[in-house]
Order: sequence, then C-alpha cells, then structure tokens
Amino acid sequence: MNPLTQTKNLQKLIENEIKLGAVGTKKSWHNQYRDSAWVFFGGMPFELTEGDIICIFSQFGEVVNINLIRDRKTGKSKGFGFACYENQLSTDLAVDNFNGTKILGRVIRVDHAGNYKPPKEHEDADEITKFLRESGCQGEFHQLEEKKDKIELKQVKIEKDKDDYRTKFDGRDRERKKSRSRSRDRDKKRDKLRERSRNREKSKDVDRKRDKEGERDRRKSRSRERDRSRSRDRHRRDRDYHRSDRY
Repeated sequence: MNPLTQTKNLQKLIENEIKLGAVGTKKSWHNQYRDSAWVFFGGMPFELTEGDIICIFSQFGEVVNINLIRDRKTGKSKGFGFACYENQLSTDLAVDNFNGTKILGRVIRVDHAGNYKPPKEHEDADEITKFLRESGCQGEFHQLEEKKDKIELKQVKIEKDKDDYRTKFDGRDRERKKSRSRSRDRDKKRDKLRERSRNREKSKDVDRKRDKEGERDRRKSRSRERDRSRSRDRHRRDRDYHRSDRY
C-alpha cells in the first residue's frame, strides 16, 4: 500500500475514534500496542538528524532511544526509522498528533511499532548519536555542547597522535632509506675494488704468460744460434782438413 494512503487511512481511524469518544478508553485501537513504547516514523526530510527528530518527538514525552535508518555506504538518512518513548502513553499522543503533519514541506507518517526490536548498538555510531540515544532531548543544550567539545578534543588528540605517528614513521622510513643507500654505495665500492683486483690479477697473468712465451722464444733462438755455430765450426774444420791433405 502506498505510504500516503496508509497515512490517510490512519488519520481516518483517529478521527473516527474521536467521534466515538473512545480516546483513552479500553475500546481505543491504541490498546493493542500497550506493550510497546516504540513508534515508526517515515517521510522525514533527509537532512534531519537523530537529534532533530528527537527534539520533534519530545513534544509528547521523553525519547529514550532512536534508530534513524541510514544508507550503509553513504551514511545518508533514508527518511524513516523508529523512536522509543520512556512512557508508553506518549506513543498514543505522537501517533494522533504527528501522523499526516508536514515537516519542511514533507507529509510524515507516524504509527505504532508493536513488534519492533531495537538493534544492538552499532560500533560505528558517533558519540553525539550515542549521547542523544541515552539522554534524549530535554532542553539540556549546554550538556550537548559540553559533550560535543569533549568529542572534538578527543578527535583532535587522535588526529595529533596519528600525525605524530606518521612523523615518526616517516623519520624511520627516511633513516632506513638512507641506511640502504649507504649500504648500496658500500657494496658498489666493494664490487669496484674486487673488479680492479681481478683486472690486476688478469694483467699479471697476461704479463707472466708473455714473459714465459718470450723466454721460450729466447731459448729457441739461442738453441738455433748454437746449432748454426756448431754447423759453422764443423764446416770450418772439414775445410781445413781438406786443405791440409792437398799440401
């Protein structure tokens, strides 16, 4: 059924009860909700907060709890929810007087919520919402301001602690980066020294090899010289011998 149609039907029910003089008697249709102090509200302007709605409903009694349904992702109000009064009779007054009224140009619907069970306290609820749910709206504005100041101070301290942590973390991170950079520089220098040492060893090996090859060449040259010298000596002796035979 359309919410606006439901609102109109409820208004007719209230009007008929007034005409019949059943208001406040056992014949009243409100009696079936005597075991619940919760009311449903819908069609609320989306810009209203829990505190705003509590102040509105507090005209007919002290509101001790409220559950304004919000979008889980965006946190924005969906315009409906549930409110709980300290006194169950306040629910009758709220339903009779608020249902079908306009708030900021929107027609709201208010009805009993007999079977409603409040959800467990959400961990992500802000401190002001928790405070309003606990204390309601009784005109103690200065208490809310004090609570708000304490919450803001707490949030400032949390932000400061976060900034201090970031500063310390950034400092440690910079030190680690510097240390790693110095370590890399040392490794590079060590690698260069090792490379130079290997190059020197290679150069020495080449020189030793060249010296050995030169020594072998010199030995071969001396051997060839000795062979040529011996050959010349034999030739000279043979020549002298033949000359002596002729004479």
